[in-house]
Amino acid sequence: MLDWQFGALLLSNGVLIGLMYSLIALGFVLVYKATDAFNFAQGEFVMFSGLLVAVGLGRYGAPLWLAVGAALLLMAAFGFGLERVVLRPLIGRPVIAVVMATIGLAAVLRGTAVMAFGAGTRAIVMPVSDEPFELGPVMLPPVQLVGAGVSLVFLAIFTWFFLKSRIGIAMRAVADSQQVAMAMGINVRRYFALAWAMAGLVSALGGVVWGTMLGVDNQLALVGLKVFPVVILGGLDSVMGAVIGGLIVGIVENFAAGYLDPYVGGGTKDFAPYVLMILVLMVRPEGMFGRRRIERV
Repeated sequence: MLDWQFGALLLSNGVLIGLMYSLIALGFVLVYKATDAFNFAQGEFVMFSGLLVAVGLGRYGAPLWLAVGAALLLMAAFGFGLERVVLRPLIGRPVIAVVMATIGLAAVLRGTAVMAFGAGTRAIVMPVSDEPFELGPVMLPPVQLVGAGVSLVFLAIFTWFFLKSRIGIAMRAVADSQQVAMAMGINVRRYFALAWAMAGLVSALGGVVWGTMLGVDNQLALVGLKVFPVVILGGLDSVMGAVIGGLIVGIVENFAAGYLDPYVGGGTKDFAPYVLMILVLMVRPEGMFGRRRIERV
């Protein structure tokens, strides 16, 4: 394979993986935009929703559409209930209280998943061919194409939602200033709950997409850690930043694996995005598309 063909293959795979990263990053952005809180349990949300789909398919023999639909509803309800029961009492508390609550929730979800479903790896099988599509020198795996397509569609839907819909505009107003939003008659607590429900919905989609490609077990939660550089690069409060950050991280990972791993023995794709994240933070602490905040001290 020629160098340019190899580079084109790495680039195409990086774009597909990057779009799938962006879908998970969207869950972080949704919560942060509405509540100014960072959900450290996002990876566990993805893992748990993937397990729900895999168990529905394998244990109960449900069709794929039913298993996915049930997981979407259950995770949206879980996010809504989580905000009502666990996080709402923390309103007004220091941000570290919410951070520790989500870290504790991550541990609870990992333990509950093992107790309820076991520690084995489960498969989510999509009705697509295993044969890759050939586009010139580029080989595109159908599973990645489907995952990237689903991610792209829902990223577009959520972008429209925040920019054009009445509810999305109200959520942006809450993110800008909770006090002003309340003065304008917006029910801030209701939009907090909606943001967490939407994060659960996005996690369910991410669980299906990544569970199909990697299989579903406790290790799937590590996808949440791999998405941290995506969120920080793009900006914590930017949907467009989540997309661009995901594409950058996906491409950097693939090029690092293709061109650097042969010289160092492997592993560069795991830390290269974090190196890039640190370099960007040195120049733009708020991320590429994040909102710069100026506070009076």
